[in-house]
Amino acid sequence: MLDEAGDTQDLTQEGEGAHTLFEDAPDSVSFRKLRKRLLREVRETMSAHAMVRPGARWLVGISGGKDSYTLLSLLVDLQWRGLLPVDILACNLDQGQPGFPKHVLPDFLKSNGIAHRIEYRDTYSVVKAKVPAGGTYCALCSRLRRGNLYRIAREEGCEALVLGHHRDDSLETFFLNMFHGGKLAAMPAKLLNDDGDLLVLRPLIASSEGDIARFAAAMRFPIIPCDLCGSQDGLQRNAMKAFLADMERNNPGRKDVIAKALGNISPSHLHDARLFDFAALMPKDR
Repeated sequence: MLDEAGDTQDLTQEGEGAHTLFEDAPDSVSFRKLRKRLLREVRETMSAHAMVRPGARWLVGISGGKDSYTLLSLLVDLQWRGLLPVDILACNLDQGQPGFPKHVLPDFLKSNGIAHRIEYRDTYSVVKAKVPAGGTYCALCSRLRRGNLYRIAREEGCEALVLGHHRDDSLETFFLNMFHGGKLAAMPAKLLNDDGDLLVLRPLIASSEGDIARFAAAMRFPIIPCDLCGSQDGLQRNAMKAFLADMERNNPGRKDVIAKALGNISPSHLHDARLFDFAALMPKDR
């Protein structure tokens, strides 16, 4: 298991060395504070949700976006420091998007000595063929990608698929489910897949997208834009992102409060009789 995260432990102290990923990282107070904050949040999330089983093997999905680069870098950093006793295998699913720069991720991973697997599956053509004109690609694209990553995790003997979803993703999902699905549900930090043989872990689920974006920019990761779902305008998730951004502008800190609420639930003050035995509520005899 992880040892205590502890705010007093400086994980980014100068002179202690670093994984090759961080050899050219900015040498500034602001970046060190940002890096330390993200490391602390990841460790606290992993500890709170009992994610780490020493000796386990993790498949870490890396798409080429800021979130997955940041996730992989932080996990490798913790592993290098002896604070994450798991085996990490980075995996990119090349989904066949036209013009996808196939060399970028293999070059990045090889140059930093990170074990990896690049898998080609043309899900791009499947999504384009199945989704009618004007439809949104995200749902089908995500299902196909997740199914392939599960398969790869099994083939590689991994017990967990580790993804780069962050706090803002979880909040957007929460409001999408509430407004459009009529249910209270977000992205959990840890879940068991439907087949019951793989964990899905999200160590960045307590970290803000803003911090991740600043970290990725400072690290100068070779970002690969998505030319499928990322190219569409008017998606419900984009609308939810704008809704939350507007709320945060008018009420700074509101995202943090809502995120805290997701872990501070009172079933007796909601309406779901599956979670609370309302039938058993009876007044005391006088």
